[in-house]
Amino acid sequence: MKSLLFVALGALSLSACAQSPAPQAGENKAVSAPARPAAVQAKAGTPDARAVEAVRALSPQSVVEQVRAAPLPGFREVVVGGQIAYVSDDGRYLFLPGQGGALFDTSTQSNLTEASLATQRKRLLETVPTSERIVFAPPNPKYRVAVFTDVSCGYCQKLHSEIADYNGQGITIEYLAFPRAGLGSPDYRTMVSVWCSPDRRKALTDAKNGRPVPPRTCKTTINQQYDVGQRAGLTGTPMIVAEDGTQIGGYVPAARLRQILDELAARGTSAAPQEPAAPAAG
Repeated sequence: MKSLLFVALGALSLSACAQSPAPQAGENKAVSAPARPAAVQAKAGTPDARAVEAVRALSPQSVVEQVRAAPLPGFREVVVGGQIAYVSDDGRYLFLPGQGGALFDTSTQSNLTEASLATQRKRLLETVPTSERIVFAPPNPKYRVAVFTDVSCGYCQKLHSEIADYNGQGITIEYLAFPRAGLGSPDYRTMVSVWCSPDRRKALTDAKNGRPVPPRTCKTTINQQYDVGQRAGLTGTPMIVAEDGTQIGGYVPAARLRQILDELAARGTSAAPQEPAAPAAG
């Protein structure tokens, strides 16, 4: 549970490292690492201390650099890794502002924003029947995820090249179409041809491997799938969504995806934050 929340707070973490530039020829100078900012020392029992404790409860490795009164009454503003978060004075609620921002209940270790959004995504996904998805399933699946995909997206291609690994982890992949360039684009026309093929699975694999797919037209739900993706908050492809509507992220390796799905199942809620957004193309 905490590991999932730590992913969401990754933007606030100082655990990432950057490679130092190589010395120039003739140089033999020691390069020191940047100094970590000093952690705030707050008096126990104060709103400042509770704000620091709330951040550490969700992300133990994060360093709170500053705490001050927030513009919103009843909240403290904290600076963590150069980012801003807001914590209620009692330490229970933590809010990450900005695009993709989320409200956390620190007492239950849950992402309240994601839980609400998951309900909406689940309802939207239920409007696309399984017969309209391109499904790659193992013999005895443990989990099922919906994946919004595009044929030309590099990370979509990478995910598909590892489809046997996902199936080996007991995960069924159910593809929905999301042509990133929009309806009527070349990718859209290719995806229509894929969905109209007598063997959709082979056609999709061919398209993602750069092999030509014979042009075809038919009645499809690709426009509907595209609309569902937009309304579900898709910002890039691939986007992986669990059965309960939880958005897991872009490209996630098979073993890691199984770990996340196991954690969701153990917790029995849909409040997991998504994986880092970088591996989503588009």
